[in-house]
Amino acid sequence: MAKPSNEAVVESLSRLLADSYTLYPKTHTYHGNVVGPMFTTLHTLFETEYTELALAVDEIAERIRAVGAFAPGSYSDFMKLASVKEETGRPDAKQMISTLVADQTRVADAARRVIEASEQAGDQASADLGTRRVEVHEKNAWMLRSHLE
Repeated sequence: MAKPSNEAVVESLSRLLADSYTLYPKTHTYHGNVVGPMFTTLHTLFETEYTELALAVDEIAERIRAVGAFAPGSYSDFMKLASVKEETGRPDAKQMISTLVADQTRVADAARRVIEASEQAGDQASADLGTRRVEVHEKNAWMLRSHLE
């Protein structure tokens, strides 16, 4: 069980984990289902992003454990915590990009909340994790957005 002084850190990390984990299969599915003139570029970009997310979810879950809590791990837990929503349709390439830009921004915002909670709790390691995640997701959003211009 999390100590009272780090409950906000655990909650913010859990939400970051849920958003990251939800974005992973969405990006992976887009990778496999993208079609059109940007196929090769987007297929490769989506693979790069989902591969990075696979590593990130492990790091985030391990940080939750390191601060003394248990990481959420079920789809139902993730759906309750995540601001990123699962994909149920078959969007075209341009809609995939737009959706992922919005989702990358949501995950960056979740990472910012980790930084805020961690700084208040004096937890520099969690704040550092949040900072690294903001950097990754802001860069991903920029790279995706460039395909819409």
